[in-house]
Amino acid sequence: MTHNDENSFYDKKLKISLQHKEGKAKFLKLVCALANSNPENNSYVVIGVEDQFNKIEGVDFFDDSKIQNLMNSYFNNPPKIQYENIAFPSLPRYKVVGLVTVHPSKKIASLKKSIWKYVNGTIFYRRGSNSLSGLGTFEITNSNKAIVEAIEKIASNNIQLTLDGVFDFMNRHKKAYHPTYKVFNEQFVLCWAGKKRVLRGSVFYSRVDIELINEQVRLFYSALDDVKIEFDNNSFRITEYVYLGLKKSFDYYPLEKIVIHFKENGKYDIASELLFEPPQFDKKLLHHVFNNCNAILEKLNKNLPLTEIELADVHEIPTQYLICVLNKIPNAFLRLKDAELPLRNLEDKTGYIKYKEAVRVLRKLKYS
Repeated sequence: MTHNDENSFYDKKLKISLQHKEGKAKFLKLVCALANSNPENNSYVVIGVEDQFNKIEGVDFFDDSKIQNLMNSYFNNPPKIQYENIAFPSLPRYKVVGLVTVHPSKKIASLKKSIWKYVNGTIFYRRGSNSLSGLGTFEITNSNKAIVEAIEKIASNNIQLTLDGVFDFMNRHKKAYHPTYKVFNEQFVLCWAGKKRVLRGSVFYSRVDIELINEQVRLFYSALDDVKIEFDNNSFRITEYVYLGLKKSFDYYPLEKIVIHFKENGKYDIASELLFEPPQFDKKLLHHVFNNCNAILEKLNKNLPLTEIELADVHEIPTQYLICVLNKIPNAFLRLKDAELPLRNLEDKTGYIKYKEAVRVLRKLKYS
């Protein structure tokens, strides 16, 4: 599908941005235009593909299970959508192709509150490869049901692809990451890998990679997090933890629990529960930490040399700003955003990876 031209049931983007109003508005427009123009069939958005030459660039793993809440908050009759991370052999392990599936609805979606330049009451729709907007009524003139069903049938998996996927996963991960697979209900093959360690009597995994091989879907990927994995014959459970603290007061805080239920009818569903309770710290200490982060950030922006202590602290800036945001320190979120470019430009990318993790935690909390 990545090599096909855009049309009334399919679009492709190099990336999406939900952190800014303009990017969020454009994504809402695209998804609802597809939904309104395809009331009888799925429609799709592929993310991570350069449009002009159809080059597969990939994007970072995106695990925001609350993206449906974004649709619900802005639309009357919001379409049901699903975001999946598709692993591609030609991409690095930390990159995927994002696939947004827009499920059909016979009800017309319209904005129930304004965003960016789109006003309350706006209806979005497709004309060929273009997403358009207007006010008033909208009538669908044709259906893509037959052609989409044909494409989906061709794209269905077979046993050879499944076996190849398992072997590829097992060979791709070093023994230190304990690559493992399990078959659920004699239909679904799930593979996972991660660096194992025992903490307070419990087994945790870091640098976790989880793929549902039959569906060619990456369910979970993280370069940092500590994750607890549990399963039985019918379900697979992932509990994600965040390591937070100041000075010597650090602890693991449960962030989110994801449960994959495998059904007898060849289907599965994924349920998530946000567990996070933000840790609270002394406000005087937090203001000191906040000012210290600001001072280091100022030096980075001016290309000034850092002291040995500042060099040790620079990679913790995102986590410390995150704690300040969670404790409602004024302007902490803005300063966290300001840190993105300086951290990205550092040769050591540890701080930038932690920045992306901090933003991800806040995104989950925002749409929970």
